[in-house]
Amino acid sequence: MKIATWNINGVRARIDNLLAWLKESAPDIVCLQEIKCQDDAFPRGEIEALGYHVETHGQKGFNGVALLSKLRPEDVLRGLPGDETDEQSRYIEGVFSVEGGVVRVGCLYLPNGNPSADPVKYPYKLGWMQRLEAHAQARLALEEPFILAGDYNVIPEPHDCWDPKVWENDALFLPATRQAFRRLENLGLTDAVRATSDVAPLYTFWDYQAGSWQKNWGIRIDHLLLSPEAADRLQSTSVEKYVRDWDKPSDHVPVAGVFSF
Repeated sequence: MKIATWNINGVRARIDNLLAWLKESAPDIVCLQEIKCQDDAFPRGEIEALGYHVETHGQKGFNGVALLSKLRPEDVLRGLPGDETDEQSRYIEGVFSVEGGVVRVGCLYLPNGNPSADPVKYPYKLGWMQRLEAHAQARLALEEPFILAGDYNVIPEPHDCWDPKVWENDALFLPATRQAFRRLENLGLTDAVRATSDVAPLYTFWDYQAGSWQKNWGIRIDHLLLSPEAADRLQSTSVEKYVRDWDKPSDHVPVAGVFSF
């Protein structure tokens, strides 16, 4: 089973790229972030025509997440628990029946947090990460395959960016951000890409500005974190960089893991 995450940066603007990638890469489950539309505006018809079931948690103009799957989910959770006042659409989770049990897939779009000196944005990011940690801990207690995939807006280590000095004051790379990410891993979650590759540089995002793609000025912020039960079934990972060369690309590329479910 191939499970992938991709910040699409506007699903309606990049529907042709999405459809082409679904045909070429053929993932079984896809976590999309930044769909940037409400649920009723999501282009589900074209995607369903390729054999995918669609679940969305949208928001007008920005944010928004979606699950595309060849299997119909048994259960769907919309919104990250822990703060009923949070109106931003950043989390969706599905449970899928597989041979021998279930696999649970959480799709997340973690807040950016910049500018880091903002009295609201960076505290919101850290608070969201605290809620994510609590939710992940509860899910890990179920002792089932759990994949927490998405745009984390976290650069875990210096070798995950092209120049650490450029990012040292950015909310994606501040010590408190990286510490919060490490606390997630310390719960028992495995970074799928780093479990299968120590290649550096290995990036998933290149800014549209300053020729970043052409110069390979990238960062690795899209991650699949795995419960022990999912990590045991991990066979390989891939960063599908080729889509960044397509017309009207997202600034992110898909990241996928293949599992023996």
